[in-house]
Amino acid sequence: MFSNLSDRINNTIRKVRGRGRLTAQELDGVLREIKLSLLEADVHYKVTKSFVNKIREKAIGKEIEKSLSPGEVISSIVYEEMVHILGEKNEALNFSGNPPFVIMVVGLQGSGKTTTTAKLARFLRTKGRNPILVSCDPYRPAAKQQLSIMAKRVNAAVFENDGSSAVDTAKACLKFAKQAGKDVIILDTAGRLHIEEDLMQELEEIKKITSPKEILFVADAMMGQEAVNIALEFNKRLNLSGVIFTKIDGDARGGAVLSIKSVTGSPIKFIGTGEKVEDIELFHPDRVASRILGMGDMLTLVEKVKQAETKDTDIIKKLKTRQFTLDDFLEQIRKVKKMGSLAGTLKLIPGLSKIRLGNMEEMDKETKSIEAVILSMTKEERKNFRIINASRKRRIAKGSGTRVPDVNRLLKQFNELSHMMKGLNKRKAMQMMQNLGSYPKMF
Repeated sequence: MFSNLSDRINNTIRKVRGRGRLTAQELDGVLREIKLSLLEADVHYKVTKSFVNKIREKAIGKEIEKSLSPGEVISSIVYEEMVHILGEKNEALNFSGNPPFVIMVVGLQGSGKTTTTAKLARFLRTKGRNPILVSCDPYRPAAKQQLSIMAKRVNAAVFENDGSSAVDTAKACLKFAKQAGKDVIILDTAGRLHIEEDLMQELEEIKKITSPKEILFVADAMMGQEAVNIALEFNKRLNLSGVIFTKIDGDARGGAVLSIKSVTGSPIKFIGTGEKVEDIELFHPDRVASRILGMGDMLTLVEKVKQAETKDTDIIKKLKTRQFTLDDFLEQIRKVKKMGSLAGTLKLIPGLSKIRLGNMEEMDKETKSIEAVILSMTKEERKNFRIINASRKRRIAKGSGTRVPDVNRLLKQFNELSHMMKGLNKRKAMQMMQNLGSYPKMF
């Protein structure tokens, strides 16, 4: 997302970055290109108009014609205004008062509400909360079963009330949550259109009964401005406290994300960055603006690294005593993968976000192939790779969908790594461990 918008805006600013002066006429030309870039990215036309007008006002106010670096001035103003339309700052969830705190998750069918509900539960668990998930969807077949499956993945409790209406279930879960010591109740409501009056009244009734601290609208970023229009209608009926965008990692143009705060008044609180339960992030307007303008996002990168960190002391000891096994190697690869795809991670680094990095998807596939090879081995083989003979290699290659030369290459590089690490001191060994995700091409 945002790749085309980012390219166009950065190309526009780059054209004037080397100029010593910028006339009012040239400024109009720059703003015209920025306006077209935003409209082509499906940003709401009113938001686009206001955005461009504010840039013009600030640029004239700073007397950009007299500036020795007009490109830097425009870039700074564009960044400030982009942060403004995205919402200025991250809006935290409201946990004021006494628990249990109710969070209503609403939106269209197929927008990813149930998956987002589970992601939200996992996120809250990492923050020390004890959430319970509740299915308020008696209409969709297997809706409750899907929520139960997702809840198991994030190790969260589920309240079940078979055969009851959504309103009755919402009412019953309040008493249960208090007795069970749950401090957050997440209501996964049925998907509906804003024109379905009976279903919208159902949401209003659930809101009245549960007095939720948060009413979060789940929006599919791929829907574009239609998602904004529907969120606006939901907001009129429910007074939304925030928005969660899903499929932010897809090919959507990004206009809905840039428009929704200005149009609805509801801040974006989270974004879904992938299909895994851990792929959810707090929405930080300043960081997203930095990504769009090619400045990277080091704060998010640092947070990802901290989340993926594990204690490496035992690993270093194993390396020094040649007890480092392929299981340990696999564990380190998975630690790196927790940070997300290589392509997505590199985009967070300033400078690298502005250049073409080749086919990052191929590099991610190689990591998956390495995993497949190791997982195709027996416990004994992973513990002592030296017992892997020709027939074992053929079996491993067949089981992992690779070739025998691929298995040989992995074993050779693992052997070289083990010998290399044995001679390093602790500091250098730790540095090597942090770079486990950056091995030369294996497949």
